[in-house]
Amino acid sequence: MEVLNVFTAFGLSASAGLNAYIPLLVISLLAKFTNLIKLQAPWDTLTSWWIIGILVFLSAIEFFADKIPAVNHINDVIQTFVRPAAGAIAFAASAKVLTDIHPILSLGAGLFIAGGIHAVKAIAVRPAVSATTAGIGNTPVSILEDVVSTILSIVAVILPVLIACIFILVTSWIIFIMLRKNNQRLAI
Repeated sequence: MEVLNVFTAFGLSASAGLNAYIPLLVISLLAKFTNLIKLQAPWDTLTSWWIIGILVFLSAIEFFADKIPAVNHINDVIQTFVRPAAGAIAFAASAKVLTDIHPILSLGAGLFIAGGIHAVKAIAVRPAVSATTAGIGNTPVSILEDVVSTILSIVAVILPVLIACIFILVTSWIIFIMLRKNNQRLAI
């Protein structure tokens, strides 16, 4: 169903905001070995053994770089450019509605989603973890991000309905928080 493909794209691009290479690797491997994802040109290039090898190599580099204190901050600066681009590719490659949605809109949506999640992670979450744990909490948080990125990528492909439910819940929660703050401000 076309609508579910959009939720798959949203889930994969959100996952790219946490780890640039995991969702691309999931897309590549699932497209190569299963019928769960059918990539159209030019995105079918992701199933090339060269691309899969490069993604495995880059995943390993990001995995280890993100676990080393001080290096993880440099990695986040570099990933500020990589993760949104990976989100754009993940969204456009997995949407399967590229014929119905203009490619620029598809790429822009993925860029915005992955970039937003990366910005929250790099600007708010990671500095707070570093400050409150003297850097000790960065490694467990990084491992958690990798696990969440992997699970979110797989779930986005297998159960896009679940991504739709999560999207609705998060949107409802944000609206609730905003209304609550607005009501508190009006009461003062």
